[in-house]
Amino acid sequence: MSTTQSDRLRGLLEPLVAAKGLDLEDIELSRAGKRRMLRIIVDSDEGVELDACAELSREVSDKLDETDAMGEGEYVLEVSSPGADRPLTEHRHYVRAVGRLVKFQLSAGGEKGAGDLVARILGVDEEGMDLEVPGVKGRKATARRIAFTDIARARVEIEFNRKDKKEEEA
Repeated sequence: MSTTQSDRLRGLLEPLVAAKGLDLEDIELSRAGKRRMLRIIVDSDEGVELDACAELSREVSDKLDETDAMGEGEYVLEVSSPGADRPLTEHRHYVRAVGRLVKFQLSAGGEKGAGDLVARILGVDEEGMDLEVPGVKGRKATARRIAFTDIARARVEIEFNRKDKKEEEA
């Protein structure tokens, strides 16, 4: 998708998404056979429910029909939340991942050097985050702090046996 079309779609759709209390994470336009596929990814601090995606999809469809932003050709519209494996790239992504296990790829400029680190995010501030690095072979977990500038990439690790916050409070 051209930057101009992407910017135009973002400008057109961001107010609709924001009115629902959601963040517009990404807009992807690709080919699906002869048709085009417009995928809109939204998120919020509380997550996104299916009903919210369906309602937003109807509003986006109506808005796009009113304008020529998608041109004359057919397209398929998909409004969804980001997948569990999406990369953490924005400050708000790290805040939403507090309590989750994350795999960090550290940049070479980091204080303890480059490499991978798997740790649970305990807290996030403007400069970086406090982590709990799980212990290995019966050792206790250790605390660690990393700065955002030391992170090359980060992605939430899927935990199948993770206790939900609601379970922990019960």
